Amino acid sequence: VQLVESGGGLVQPGGSLRLSCAASGFTVSSYSLTWYRQAPGKERELVATISSGGAKRNYADSVKGRFTISRDNAKNTVYLQMNSLKPEDTAIYYCKSPRLSSWGQGTQVTVSS
Repeated sequence: VQLVESGGGLVQPGGSLRLSCAASGFTVSSYSLTWYRQAPGKERELVATISSGGAKRNYADSVKGRFTISRDNAKNTVYLQMNSLKPEDTAIYYCKSPRLSSWGQGTQVTVSS
């Protein structure tokens, strides 16, 4: 039972990235799922959450209108589409489900010119 994050990288300000959170060993749509991020020297913060049914999606104020969380049930994967990226979005991004007690490795996002 695990979640594996991928899709991070280096992007210029204003650019886009799509992060993936692939689940194995359980059905990701049976639970809510949250993307978090942690920047150097800062605490981990919530970025976006999708409910188990998919109807409810919540975002941190800092990413509203720029980031979109979605899910592909056939692929058992949750995505985070990030547009209009800013340097302050630089962080390690993690996905977390109530099904798991531990955190994954995360994926590094760096926004820099």
